[in-house]
Amino acid sequence: MESALFGVPYLGLIICLVILIGLLILGVPAPFAFMGGVVFLIYTFGFDPGAQLPVAFHKMKSLTLLSLPFFIMLGGFMTIGGISERLVAVAEALVGRITGGLGMVAIVSCAIVGAIAGTCSAAVAALGGLIIPEMEKRGYTRGYATGLLAVSSVLGQLIPPSVPMILYGFITMTSVTACFLAGIGPAILTILVYCTVNYFMVRNNPNITRMPAVGLKNQARLVVKATRRGFFALTMPVILLGGIYGGIFTPTEAAAVALVVAIFIGLVVHRDLKVRDIGKVFATQATTTGVVVLMVIFVLILSRIMTMQNIPQDMIRFVSGLTENYYLTLLMVNVFLIVLGMIVDDFTGTLLAAPLLFPLMMHLGVHPVHFAAILGVNLGLGNVTPPMAPILYLAGRVGNVTIDEMIKPALTFMVFGAVPVVLITTFWADLALFLPRLLMPQVMGIAG
Repeated sequence: MESALFGVPYLGLIICLVILIGLLILGVPAPFAFMGGVVFLIYTFGFDPGAQLPVAFHKMKSLTLLSLPFFIMLGGFMTIGGISERLVAVAEALVGRITGGLGMVAIVSCAIVGAIAGTCSAAVAALGGLIIPEMEKRGYTRGYATGLLAVSSVLGQLIPPSVPMILYGFITMTSVTACFLAGIGPAILTILVYCTVNYFMVRNNPNITRMPAVGLKNQARLVVKATRRGFFALTMPVILLGGIYGGIFTPTEAAAVALVVAIFIGLVVHRDLKVRDIGKVFATQATTTGVVVLMVIFVLILSRIMTMQNIPQDMIRFVSGLTENYYLTLLMVNVFLIVLGMIVDDFTGTLLAAPLLFPLMMHLGVHPVHFAAILGVNLGLGNVTPPMAPILYLAGRVGNVTIDEMIKPALTFMVFGAVPVVLITTFWADLALFLPRLLMPQVMGIAG
């Protein structure tokens, strides 16, 4: 069976993607949008639906995939259990008294929350109600505060543990732990660049009030006080990352342990979480989990159909026919990923791009773990880039501002912050591969 449809190569896949993205734009729930595209391909190429579903369900029996509901629920309990508030207080004690300090607090807080919740949307939801009003009190415009939070939230899918990285590792059969490590270098670079951009944007703004200097000794006391108050909240990333990289447990086991710890901290230590809230959080986050699992099932079917139709091989030949230049090809991939990220969220973008582009990246000689980092930074930029910008609009709803109020500061961070990070991550592989090679040499040797 040929991979061409009506004599035109890739037309079937193109129509499938148009159906999928069109349904998403129309507001159809993501799982049903995926289903629409898959059903089109199944009947276009004459496959038996009854033969495709069992294969997908069989592949779903994965311990890696089991970590998804734990991480998703962890974000919910972190928000209402008082953990987010204490993490922000620690960040403020560290950098809140320097020029543009509260903006830096927002950036660092997104990184800390990302080390627990693992998604862009979780960072926005957990921090929006805390950071934005406080920044407004200090003289920042509400649009600036919301735009800054939106662009900084991409750290949620770079700082491990990252839910999109789990999905990528599962789809491409790449070490999830190595993918986690690949995001750290780009994340640190993002924090440094964003803090620098924030400093230059607000340093001459007379409306912004700066917290008075208190001296090094008092500053140390404030940090100790905030750390003591947020001690149990700070144990969350230690449990997750220390346990995973220390070889104590797998990412799935780490997520389960961290979830239990988060519930205990919220109920017993902080007492912000009530028993009646537990059922509500489980019900709400179970909906999100169900959406992701359904999408994964249809992506597995889509990936199988593409493989059987030799679409990845045809795509490699098509791109190679356009250009043999390594750098131009990577630029084309970057543009595609950013456009994709404009339309869909980080979950959906990862599930779409991973099976579609992975064979092309391997043909180019891009390391699978390096591609995980490339995917993360590009989709993160796309998620906050208009016209669709799902994460930017989510931040606007949380911050109660219109797009025109936050678009100028957001675009400034994108152009002078996110774009350089994307290019450096793409063309300087060691930024993403240094830690995986250092800490997991055997896995990296096998993968490469």
